[in-house]
Amino acid sequence: MRHNKNFNHLGRQAGHRKALMSNMASSLILHKRIETTLAKAKALRMFVEPLVTKSKEDTTHSRRIVFSYLKQKEAVTELFRTVAPKIAERPGGYTRILKTGFRLGDAADMCIIEFVDFNDAYTLGIAPAAASEAKPKTRRSRKPAAKTTDAVEDATVVEGEAKKAPAIKAAAPKAPKAATKVAAPKVAKKTNVGKKM
Repeated sequence: MRHNKNFNHLGRQAGHRKALMSNMASSLILHKRIETTLAKAKALRMFVEPLVTKSKEDTTHSRRIVFSYLKQKEAVTELFRTVAPKIAERPGGYTRILKTGFRLGDAADMCIIEFVDFNDAYTLGIAPAAASEAKPKTRRSRKPAAKTTDAVEDATVVEGEAKKAPAIKAAAPKAPKAATKVAAPKVAKKTNVGKKM
């Protein structure tokens, strides 16, 4: 009987599937986040989490076992040097899957799989808040900027209103141009969709 002997074969034979999981796990370990389909991400989570648990004990034996799955020295080194110390106190659940929508070509369900402890936005939120405070806020509208320039001209020009009048005249013609752009009617294109040829 084959009860409960089921997992996602991903439409591939065993050798192809093992190579796919090995390459995706190595990419996840090296880059900390990859984008893939939801089915592959769920299969990758089942593949990589036991390896991460194995990396908590840094012995030659555990390194060789992990290398037999990953087959890349750089990924094994990265896993044991940077990933393992950061997830040492976590009792499992090392990865997170975030759905991102559907792929344009075939409408496959896409997602991002990432290590939980390597995403600063979800862990403590300290880094993104500091980054947002450091950025200067910029405005995209031009109206407040025009008012400030008029105020500067008023403050600097004391001699007369002869210089202010051209600035007001220059500002007046700009408004009707914007109004003509908004007022232009949009006409739908005629297509032959749904008609018999």
